[in-house]
Amino acid sequence: MKKQSTEVSDQDIHEQKKLLEQISVPADLRRLSPEDLTVVCEELRRFIIDELSRNPGHLGASLGTVELTVALHYVFNTPVDRIVWDVGHQAYGHKILTGRRECFHTLRKSGGISGFPNPAESEYDAFIAGHASNSISAALGISTAFELQNDHNRHVVAVIGDGAMTGGLAFEGLNNASNNPNNLLIVLNDNDMAIDHNVGGISRYLVDITTSQTYNKVRYDLYRMMRKFNLIAEDRRESILRLNNSLKALIFKQHNLFEGFSIRYFGPVDGHDVSDLVQKLNDIKDMKGPKLLHIKTQKGKGFKPAEDSATEWHAPGKFNKETGKRMISVDLDQPQLYQDVFGHTLVELAERDERIVGITPAMPTGSSMCYLMKRFPERAFDVGIAEGHAVTFSAGLAKEGMIPFCNIYSSFMQRAYDEIIHDTALQKLHVVFCLDRAGLVGEDGATHQGAFDLAYLRPIPNLTIASPINEVDLRNLMYTGYQEDAGTFVIRYPRGKGELYDWRQPLTILPVGKGRRLREGRDVAVLSIGPIGNEVRKAIEMIEDESLSVAHYDMIYLKPVDEELLHEAGKSFDRIITVENGVRTGGLGSLVAEFMTENGYRPRIRRIGIPDRFIEHGTIPQQYRACGMDAESIFKTILTEAARV
Repeated sequence: MKKQSTEVSDQDIHEQKKLLEQISVPADLRRLSPEDLTVVCEELRRFIIDELSRNPGHLGASLGTVELTVALHYVFNTPVDRIVWDVGHQAYGHKILTGRRECFHTLRKSGGISGFPNPAESEYDAFIAGHASNSISAALGISTAFELQNDHNRHVVAVIGDGAMTGGLAFEGLNNASNNPNNLLIVLNDNDMAIDHNVGGISRYLVDITTSQTYNKVRYDLYRMMRKFNLIAEDRRESILRLNNSLKALIFKQHNLFEGFSIRYFGPVDGHDVSDLVQKLNDIKDMKGPKLLHIKTQKGKGFKPAEDSATEWHAPGKFNKETGKRMISVDLDQPQLYQDVFGHTLVELAERDERIVGITPAMPTGSSMCYLMKRFPERAFDVGIAEGHAVTFSAGLAKEGMIPFCNIYSSFMQRAYDEIIHDTALQKLHVVFCLDRAGLVGEDGATHQGAFDLAYLRPIPNLTIASPINEVDLRNLMYTGYQEDAGTFVIRYPRGKGELYDWRQPLTILPVGKGRRLREGRDVAVLSIGPIGNEVRKAIEMIEDESLSVAHYDMIYLKPVDEELLHEAGKSFDRIITVENGVRTGGLGSLVAEFMTENGYRPRIRRIGIPDRFIEHGTIPQQYRACGMDAESIFKTILTEAARV
C-alpha cells in the first residue's frame, strides 16, 4: 500500500467535507473509507490544537498519537474490543472520537470531563490511566478474563509509551503475558520522551532496535507470506519464536528483548502513517498469543513549536495557535513556586557538601531538579519512571555515605511504599524524601491528588515527617534534613506558588519535633500543618467579633509531633480544630484525637481535611472549597465550633 503523507493544507481541509463533525462514536469512523482517514487525522489534530490553545491540557503526547488513535478505533470494534491506555496524556484523541467531542471544552474543569481515561466517564475507557506502566498488566487481566469466559472474539490492546516502559510493573506484565492464554496486543508508542527526554538502558535499546529495520521488514514480509499460504501453525508459536530469535542472534548479533519474553514483535513502523498502521493492525490483530507492535512517533506532531520543544509543550498552558507563543507570565515580584525554591535550595546545599545528590523518577523539570542537573550533572540522577527503584537507589547511596535528596510527587510515592519501609526506614538510612505536589493538585484530578502521604507514612517507624508553612520553612527543613543525625526525613509541600517574596533567607535548623504557636487565644485552638496554615491565618483575620479569641498552632512536624504543644492545647481548650491538606483519616486530625484520648483530655475536636472520597478535577481553590479547607470555610467552622455549648 502506498505510503500517505499526514500533511494536509488548511485549504484542502476547508474544501473537503468536515469528517470529524460526522464522528460521534467510533462506529461512525468505521463507516468511512480508508482514504478518508488522513483527513480525519488532520482535522483531529487541528481540533486538539484549537481546544488546548484556549483550555490548557497535555498537548504534545496527544498530538503524537493522532494516527494511532484513528487506526485503533478504525480496526477494532470498540467498545466491545478494549483499548487500555497507559497514562491519559496521549488519549485526548480517543476521548474526542468516543462521544466527548462536544464537551471536550470542559476538559479538566470542575464538573467536566477528566484529563485521563476513566471507566466511570465512558464505556470506551477500559481502565483508569493516571499513573504510568499499568496498561500491560491491566490489559493482560482483561484479555485473560475473556479467555476464561470463552469469549474468544474480543480483542484487547494495551498502548504504552517508551517512557512508561521503564516502570517495573510494565516488565512484570511482559513477563506474565506468555504464561496465560491471551491474545493481547501491545502497542509500544516510542517517541523518546516521557515529560523530559527518556533515560537509561530501555531508551538506548529502543534506539538500537530501530536500526534493524531491514531485518524487521524481511521478517514481517516473510510472516505475511507464510500466513497467506497457511504455513504458520498457531500451536507451534513458541517454536517459531525460538527459531526466529536464534536466526536474528546469528545474523545480526542482537537479541530482541520482547521476543525473549515469547512475545511476537513487529516493527518499528511509522506511527504517523495511518494507512500503514491500519494495514499492520489488520494483519496481526487475529494472531493468537501476545504480540507487540513497535511504532515510532513524534511528540507534538503537527505543531512545530511542540515538535521543537517537547518538554516545554508537554502541558504548555494557554497559547496562540497561530504564532506558537505561550501565554505565560513570570513575575519575579511575586512569590515563586515551591518547586523552584526546592531546586535552588538543593543547589545551594550541594555547593556546601559534595555528598549531596539528587534523584528524580522522570520529573527533573516538574520537580526543578533540573537546576542541580545543570550545576552538578554528575550528582543528579533521573532514573526514569521507576519510583520504587528511585527510593532503593537512594537508600543504596545513603548506605555508603552520600546524602540523597529524592524528589517524588506525593501520589507517585504511593508506588514505592515497601521500599520506604524495607529498604530505607528499617535501616535508618539518611535519605531526604521531598514529596512534591502534596495535597490537592487541581486539574489533574483524582489520580494525582497528593492526599494520602501523611496518613500512609505516619505509621512507619524511624521516619521524620514535616511540612513547611512557607518557602522559608521549606528551605530550613531541607537544611534540617541534611544534618548528619536526621535519619530518614520526609518533607511534603504543595504544587504552585508560595507566600513570600523574600524567601532567600539564611538557612537555619528547625528543631525536630517542635512546632510553634503563631497566635494566642482562649476560646478555640486551631492546629494546622503545612501551607494550609495560611488559609487558617486568613480565616482568623476575618473574625470581627472581639469577644472570640482563637489560637493558632503550626505543628510543622507530624512525626515526631510536638507533645508539649498538644498538652498545652489539651489543658487550655475544650474546642480544637485541626486543618491539614491531606485525608482526614490517619493524618494530623487522627493523631490529635488519639493523643487527647490517651492523655485523658476531652476537648471537642473538629477535623478539617480531605474527606473519605476521591476528589475530582477542578482548580485548587474549587477543591479547597469542596473540602471545606479554604479560608472562608474555615472561618465558618470556627464560628460554628465557638458557638457550640
